Amino acid sequence: MSTVPAFTTASFLDPGKNEPFELGHVQWVRRFGEGDRPALACGYWHVTPTEAPEPFDLVMEADETIHILDGHLRIEVEDGDTYDLTAGGAASFNKGARTRWAVLAPTVEFFVYS
Repeated sequence: MSTVPAFTTASFLDPGKNEPFELGHVQWVRRFGEGDRPALACGYWHVTPTEAPEPFDLVMEADETIHILDGHLRIEVEDGDTYDLTAGGAASFNKGARTRWAVLAPTVEFFVYS
């Protein structure tokens, strides 16, 4: 019987583990490539309206699923739906989706890239 290595979990409440990200900060639970899975990563994204005072466009570089733990995001998908996400809300986006994000309150998001 083979054993699959387990990865440590992270607490999104530990600001000492946050790292600067493209916008805001991230706390990685699993980085790309760990466990021989080059396309899989997950972690907690922390962002405030001060860090993103204007809506910003984002083309999804991977399939991404998000779950909002705290805060408020509005995500518009070009030629698609608008997601108004607060604590407990979730959404999933395909690689290549063209989106516009607005950070409406300090937000903590759990994300999975695949």
